[in-house]
Amino acid sequence: MTDTRTRRVRALGDLIRAEPHASQEELTERLRALGHQVTQATVSRDLVSLGAVKVKREGAMRYVLPDQFGARDWATGQLERIVREWVHGIEVAGPLVVLRTPPGSAHLVASAIDQAQPQDVAGTVAGDDTIFVAVRDGYAVPELIRRFEAMMGRIQEVIV
Repeated sequence: MTDTRTRRVRALGDLIRAEPHASQEELTERLRALGHQVTQATVSRDLVSLGAVKVKREGAMRYVLPDQFGARDWATGQLERIVREWVHGIEVAGPLVVLRTPPGSAHLVASAIDQAQPQDVAGTVAGDDTIFVAVRDGYAVPELIRRFEAMMGRIQEVIV
């Protein structure tokens, strides 16, 4: 990473931590005001490199960094809310569970799953609107599907 890029990415992280920012355009303008020559496309790439995601906090969308997620947002108790809000499709693909989200939301859901650390999940891989959830050996895929469906509000009872 070049020195200029390092300073810019550090400044971007500082802006996100300091106050809520709802758009890349807003962040671009703030970085320009700090003397960085950036475009919205550059800010978009920098947000990805920082692992920043948009979340709803206190009724408004804003960017947050992975170290800001914390237990408050990503604890097991919050996983249901995140899945209910963001997952709109689910299917089995061999030893994987495939979750579908709106475009740009897969990272948010995958992070929530990873932070909750379900015993039967080995890990997740997120694309733009699709998440592959790898099921650990020895665990039943149908049980994980039922739990996700319950979180989505599709079924009333979960067999544990």
